[in-house]
Amino acid sequence: MRADFSLLLVVLTLITGVLWALDRYRWEPRRRLAAAGGEVPGPTGIVEFGRSLFPIVLAVFLVRSFVVEPFRIPSGSMVPTLLTGDFILVNKFAYGVRLPVFNIRMLPFGHPERGDVMVFRFPEDPSKDFIKRVIGLPGDEIVYRDKQVYVNGEPLPITPKGRYTGPGVPARWETWEFEEQVGSVMHRLLKTAGRPSYNMRAVVPPDHYFVMGDNRDNSDDSRRWGTVPDANLVGQAFAIWMNWDPDAKMPLWSRIGQGIH
Repeated sequence: MRADFSLLLVVLTLITGVLWALDRYRWEPRRRLAAAGGEVPGPTGIVEFGRSLFPIVLAVFLVRSFVVEPFRIPSGSMVPTLLTGDFILVNKFAYGVRLPVFNIRMLPFGHPERGDVMVFRFPEDPSKDFIKRVIGLPGDEIVYRDKQVYVNGEPLPITPKGRYTGPGVPARWETWEFEEQVGSVMHRLLKTAGRPSYNMRAVVPPDHYFVMGDNRDNSDDSRRWGTVPDANLVGQAFAIWMNWDPDAKMPLWSRIGQGIH
């Protein structure tokens, strides 16, 4: 779906841009000549519409493709960091400038770091966008055993914070909150009693990243379907600009404007 929208935006930009250019450099000079003779024909309706729409479409295309793009969180895999119904902003140039639609990196600057909250195209279905936290970089050995993450043989520091009773998790679940340090990032995560650990080990291939959800026992991530290739990266999530609680049918005002860590 996202590739279809990106393609539509490119097509609209091209069509309205061509109409604007034809009117500016071909038809407008003709109108000036006609006006000098006392006849002032105006542009047709479609030309007028395309000409006026072009600056708006161009601005949306440039901002969305190269600067920042909005996304909506559809699931609870990143609770408590992100809730279902959060509308987030994603930095599109954090991991290099990429060609729209094809997602080919044009300017190779910036790479994901451990602890980043990253949006990417789902490797098993690139038409879908996923959001997870970066745990492993290329060359890292990742071990998940008894609900503890080890990176290159070292356990990620984790501190218990008590029973979790916040939004995003059914009250009937026995869910516990922790603080985990990934790289330089300290973040909150959840573990649910009674859920299996799914122990695993993996070495991250070159130009790939190992990602996990903060709702650790309720996340479909690299533990099941593997690593994320660099070609699938979209950007780094950095802020919540809006929220709509699907249960309460109203915004959670306290979440608006929060940074994402």
